[in-house]
Amino acid sequence: MKIKHLVAATGLLLLSASCTKKAVYEYPFQNPELPIDERVDDLLNRLTVEEKVGQMMNNTPAIERLGIPEYDWWNEALHGVARAGQATVFPQAIAMAATFDDEALYKTFTMVSDEARAKFHAYQKNKEYDRYKGLTFWTPNVNIFRDPRWGRGMETYGEDPYLTTQMGIAVVKGLQGDNEKYFKTHACAKHYAIHSGPEWNRHEFEAEVSPRDLWETYLPAFEALVKIGNVQEVMCAYNRYDGQPCCGSDRLLIDILRNGWNYKGIILSDCGAINDFWVKDEKIPRHETHPDAESASTDAVLKGTDLECGNSYKALLKAIEVGKITEKELDVSLRRLLKGRFKLGMFDPEELNPYTQIPHSVVESPKHVAQALEMAQKSMVLLKNKNNILPLNKSIQKIAVVGPNAADSTMLWANYNGYPTHTVTILEGIQKKVPNTKVIYELGCNHASDFVIKDLGNHISSISGQGFTSEFYNNTDFEGEPVHKGRAIHLHYTTGGNTQFAPNVNLTYFSARFTGVFEAPTTEEVEFKLSGNDGFRLFINEEKVIEVWGTEYGTERTYKLQAKQGKKYPIKIEYMQRKGSADLNFLVGTRQPVDCNATAAKVKEADVIVYVGGISPRLEGEEMPVNVEGFKKGDRTNIEIPKVQKEMIKALKATGKPIIYILCTGSALALNWEETNTDAILNAWYGGQEAGTAVADILFGDYNPSGRLPITFYKSVEQLPNFEDYSMKGRTYRYMTEKPLYPFGYGLSYTHFTYQNAKLSASTITKEQSVTLTFDITNTGNRDGDEVAQIYIKNPNDPKGPIKALKAYKRIQVKAGNTERVNIELTSKAFFSFNDNTQSFEVRPGKYQILYGSSSDDKDLQTIQLEIK
Repeated sequence: MKIKHLVAATGLLLLSASCTKKAVYEYPFQNPELPIDERVDDLLNRLTVEEKVGQMMNNTPAIERLGIPEYDWWNEALHGVARAGQATVFPQAIAMAATFDDEALYKTFTMVSDEARAKFHAYQKNKEYDRYKGLTFWTPNVNIFRDPRWGRGMETYGEDPYLTTQMGIAVVKGLQGDNEKYFKTHACAKHYAIHSGPEWNRHEFEAEVSPRDLWETYLPAFEALVKIGNVQEVMCAYNRYDGQPCCGSDRLLIDILRNGWNYKGIILSDCGAINDFWVKDEKIPRHETHPDAESASTDAVLKGTDLECGNSYKALLKAIEVGKITEKELDVSLRRLLKGRFKLGMFDPEELNPYTQIPHSVVESPKHVAQALEMAQKSMVLLKNKNNILPLNKSIQKIAVVGPNAADSTMLWANYNGYPTHTVTILEGIQKKVPNTKVIYELGCNHASDFVIKDLGNHISSISGQGFTSEFYNNTDFEGEPVHKGRAIHLHYTTGGNTQFAPNVNLTYFSARFTGVFEAPTTEEVEFKLSGNDGFRLFINEEKVIEVWGTEYGTERTYKLQAKQGKKYPIKIEYMQRKGSADLNFLVGTRQPVDCNATAAKVKEADVIVYVGGISPRLEGEEMPVNVEGFKKGDRTNIEIPKVQKEMIKALKATGKPIIYILCTGSALALNWEETNTDAILNAWYGGQEAGTAVADILFGDYNPSGRLPITFYKSVEQLPNFEDYSMKGRTYRYMTEKPLYPFGYGLSYTHFTYQNAKLSASTITKEQSVTLTFDITNTGNRDGDEVAQIYIKNPNDPKGPIKALKAYKRIQVKAGNTERVNIELTSKAFFSFNDNTQSFEVRPGKYQILYGSSSDDKDLQTIQLEIK
């Protein structure tokens, strides 16, 4: 007797005989015992041309006749599984770069891929196949953070090619796993190539670089991720290079990536990048290098872009009809795409794939939360500690905590984020650390505005508790059943950076309704401020008081209500989104000008003032609807602390009390006044869900700070070339001749380390040989701590090259009073120089300086000579 099983997820038809248990498959492509290439060819030959084109866009439709479900290639995991509900939120990428610990980063992304697999299989069981529920993750971002004005720099691993390379490899290996047969997930090296702002013109911008800068700075991480990391996907960037959009670049995609590096994996476009080839848009200037969608799509495919994030590739059907491209040429891309899915195990029985056994309980498990805390601790950089004011004594009587980032949880998530069940704010972390200390909290000011709205949001309630009842629909007319219901305490939403409003909700063409009741705490004028784009409405007492349609980014409307104490006012907000990035913000409160002196007066009795400021991922990020002084579309026009915050901290300084500055940022800031006038500065970045605990651990000495800057902190934009100039001249520690505020690799500790007894395994080597540098690190203080030993090469034989360049680093724990021996091997590649004539790398004979120490600053480095013959 035979039992028939139909596995819908793969279209697998099993005929199980009770005696032999031998599987029989309806189609050869379903048979996991066959070679993958044979299975790919079988499936490919069964597809119609319409089905083939459908499989070349990120949202691939189901092929029901073959039992293949739909699949969306688009997923994100920049610092944890993103945009799909609960997940552990680790510190932002730039923060994790500050750990200088690629082993810890590998461990972190092994956890991320565990959560990814567990969530994927849960979705598969529920037949949920939509966006952010697949196994193909578009991370890491290994662009070089060449200019601190770039808003997306927070997504990178800093300004140095070597550090970026090591960190990128760790991420790729952690995501993709080490199984011989199956990839755990896909990683994706992005954005290829020469892409690091500005955001406001990225759809039309042409990056111009010298061959030296291309090969020495912008390409090394991509090459390493392909050749060493075996990354399975590469995303081409929006910008142009050498006259061609990157997703249609002969030089980048064919000459370098496919032919030069022998890359066999998938190339995909950044979202909407193919549209930039041909769409004419008065509001958003684009490349317009091609006359129509057929020509643009054909060119992209023939250059090697297999998968489009977008819908221009629909035009490939017409392109075939008119003879611009053949079905056989499409098959080249289809083979890569299908092979990728086979290698992920998407067409195989789950019992064959060990990754299917990862339990869902790993998602935000205690072990993963503990790792989020460890990464936050390791990432934070102590920039100043005057008279060793830190760590603070836990018996302190009264602490004041002031500033816009003190009680802000979503700021700590940064962008491209998941949703933790709980986030420890910096205020909460301090309160928990010293429960017997009186902690005074004052907002003081917002990030950049000269007034504050006394937030009355806590006076809004719904049936489910404080805040609004929320309903989301994947259409613009509130039709059918909501795709998500919940409760919203704060209405601050944006899809900038492609972040969903809520799980299962589209990025475009959706609507949202928020209902609640406002009970006025006093009799006074109350402002209801609603801002966003597309369409939004506000109802109070069932009367429509605001209605806006077809708005641009940041359109703001305010309704003023003469409220009476104790009266209840029903509120309903409706939002209708159609195109572009969505944005909705709501605030109810009474307007008050920022009064720095009044805030200072409220906290002047404290023993110490902790100011938690900086900027926010709501101000810097990907092509954002932000037009605030100092900021532009997600980028910055300067690197100063916003004026209102400077005035606030000056007033706090005037109290005469010690000022501890906790800086939250994704990029470098000009902290000249703060460096001179505050007592301590701790750069906490956007530290993830455990950032508050990590800050408190450092402030009170339960963790010895050990983060190091992966970027240079400049004194002002006057030290920088033009933002749109991609030449490396004068940029980063590698080419900067002026003195920065804080150098690359810099970071203080609560202890002190000395370097001594350095020697090389040989004083002279040949071009092909390696050399080992050995030295001792002694902890001469009274606290255990981690030191990050950094090795730089200065090559006098290459006057056009970098002043110095990082070639190795090692994070090492040294107990108080102890000495640790460090051995670091430098291969011949560490001594490469670029030959401008041959446009290739070589090792030139001559004498080299090997610099070793605690930062890139010459005063922190010692030198040992090596001769290469």
